[in-house]
Amino acid sequence: MSSSRPKVRIENLIKIYGENPQEALKMFRNGADRSTILEKTGNVLGVADVTFDIMEGELFVIMGLSGSGKSTLVRCINRLINPTSGHILIEDEDVAHVSKERLREIRRTKVSMVFQRFGLFPHKSVLDNVEYGLKMRGVNPKLRRDKALETLDIVGLAEWANYLPSSLSGGMQQRVGLARALATDAPILLMDEAFSALDPLIRRGMQDELIRLQDELQKTIIFISHDIQESLKIGDRVAIMKDGYVVQIGTPEDIVTNPVDDYIREFTQDVNRAQVLRTGSIVKHTIPFILGKDSALAALETLHSRERSTMYVVNHENKPVGLLELNRLEQAVQDGHQDVTHIMETDFPVVYSSNTLEDIFHVAQSNVPMAVVNRQGKFTGTVEPCDILSSIGRLTKTGESQLDALESISSRAKVAV
Repeated sequence: MSSSRPKVRIENLIKIYGENPQEALKMFRNGADRSTILEKTGNVLGVADVTFDIMEGELFVIMGLSGSGKSTLVRCINRLINPTSGHILIEDEDVAHVSKERLREIRRTKVSMVFQRFGLFPHKSVLDNVEYGLKMRGVNPKLRRDKALETLDIVGLAEWANYLPSSLSGGMQQRVGLARALATDAPILLMDEAFSALDPLIRRGMQDELIRLQDELQKTIIFISHDIQESLKIGDRVAIMKDGYVVQIGTPEDIVTNPVDDYIREFTQDVNRAQVLRTGSIVKHTIPFILGKDSALAALETLHSRERSTMYVVNHENKPVGLLELNRLEQAVQDGHQDVTHIMETDFPVVYSSNTLEDIFHVAQSNVPMAVVNRQGKFTGTVEPCDILSSIGRLTKTGESQLDALESISSRAKVAV
């Protein structure tokens, strides 16, 4: 989960390609559009006055079609491409205007990059490839070897350390490239179409791997993609670009449920909302019973006043430990019992707020409210089957209802079980 502190700030960033960018820049600031600038000057507006923040620990996706400016934008961040105008602040230091020497230091210590093509040295072992960035920084041989082995273990390739890259599949080679970037311990990771060259099945596996690694390492990751499904799957937030402009920035849920214009709406109309919407976006913030603090009578009064039939029980750490049902609670109070531990149900469904609705649909078949917890296992509320259906009950472009899609998901889940 990202913090509330910006790690990277992009302010009024403009990139113009051509022999006379200053003339084109003046035209742009006077209101000329991309096509007019190209026609009058032969210059191409690559990034058009873009401003946004990327938070520390955030997996931020910049998505767009070819020519949208997404790769230009990410390469401006580490100055592989020099911006025409604007500011790029990394931890409040404007890298758009630092010296070449300072820029090299920032690249060595603060920003690593993973490219679409793996860029591995074919004559060096996997371990040597992962060590390479540390070697360029002058890290002593033992320390860099230990770090490289540790990082290979993180990405699941420790046993391949002494093999040449040609011995590995495409997905494994991309994991080597990822390990090489991670080994430097740079807090910011740039990934430019990193999975685009992979076969679909391997690509999905790498997406899952990136999500897993991000949960563990909490880097600030800026990921470039032309694939809307990939962007919505992995991103904490997504910026969608067109013709050098950022059209919309938001969480995957924001973009799917509240597209700002027809361009975004067209992108998302075929998206399976069950694969995008997170459980946390539909959670009901219900009042739990706190062990050691609340009484059975108070719990019963709460259920009656809110017209509810169940209530979750949490311990002193706010983690769910049981589920109370109205009829059993009424009987306990009638019998004069205040201890609810002997009547609460301890076998109950638990889902994470980060789960997609597709992830939890098979759990919803029990018709019992699901306890929703955050990454620390703390109770945040409940979700019921009707909440899932109401969130995705709309027609797709092809006319298939999302309910039909959910029934398909349910069938697959039952087979899997």
